Amino acid sequence: MLPDPFRGGRTRKLRRHPRSKPCILGAMESPKKSSNRLQEWLASGLLITDGAWGTELQARGLPPGTIPDTWNLTHPEKVEEVARAYAEAGSQIILTNTFRANAVAMPGADLDAINRAGVAISRRAAGRALVFASIGPTGKMLVSGEVGRDQISAAFAAQAQSLAAAGANALLIETMSDIEEARLAVEAARLTGLPVIASFAFDSGKNKDRTMMGATPEAVATAMVEAGADGVGANCGVGVELAIGICRRFHAACDLPIWIKPNAGLPSMEGATVHYATSADFFASHYAALSEAGASFLGGCCGSTPEFIRALINARQTAL
Repeated sequence: MLPDPFRGGRTRKLRRHPRSKPCILGAMESPKKSSNRLQEWLASGLLITDGAWGTELQARGLPPGTIPDTWNLTHPEKVEEVARAYAEAGSQIILTNTFRANAVAMPGADLDAINRAGVAISRRAAGRALVFASIGPTGKMLVSGEVGRDQISAAFAAQAQSLAAAGANALLIETMSDIEEARLAVEAARLTGLPVIASFAFDSGKNKDRTMMGATPEAVATAMVEAGADGVGANCGVGVELAIGICRRFHAACDLPIWIKPNAGLPSMEGATVHYATSADFFASHYAALSEAGASFLGGCCGSTPEFIRALINARQTAL
């Protein structure tokens, strides 16, 4: 039986996806088991995730240029405030403040401690919500040769193991632009046996439907199915309106559950402050369209707040 927060969405039959190639998994759970776990969580319908973390931490005093992940050790109470605010707003999935905590992006840091603390903080605040641990890109370009495949794989594997050992329910690889880097991240994360979702940022091209590296939703879907991801989707990007078409294209291209977490529009500077123009009500007004487009998970990225989550939950209740 799923806890109460999972019993408010409209039930939608989920398409099962075939694995395109086998993988030697050793003692970890089979791909079918990790995929089935997502299916169980989604049995009552679309799940509402959380909103932005970086902008929320900045609102609590995170200095410009400071890597947010370091606050897991230096200001855990502030990080917990963010997680708790989303849980109290009704988020059914809470992420972790671990987006940059890999050895390529943060060399020399105590990454095991940062990652474990990130999961522990979110678990304390989550209540009945699930905790999906965040894994972001390395910030280095494979295509330029500034980092090697083995180095990236080792960095993602170490981070994933720390997050899993700390008790995360699933792993979210997010804000990716390079299919090959995401493939390495998915393969490393799958070694934990946890469900793995891969999410990309679409903000380039004439129609803003390509990643910075030129990948389309169709190319991403194909590659992530081949890599063994349990879910695929889009986060960040240019706003909620364009997320509908991207979600629809993912839904047509694969059978994976779809993760959608758009920005609150494009940012602008007001003095020294970054401002996002999209309101919570406008954002949530797209709930029905995103649900019909095939979204399985829905939340907000940069600029969104707990108010956005409350608005999404109200929109879901209206749609029932």
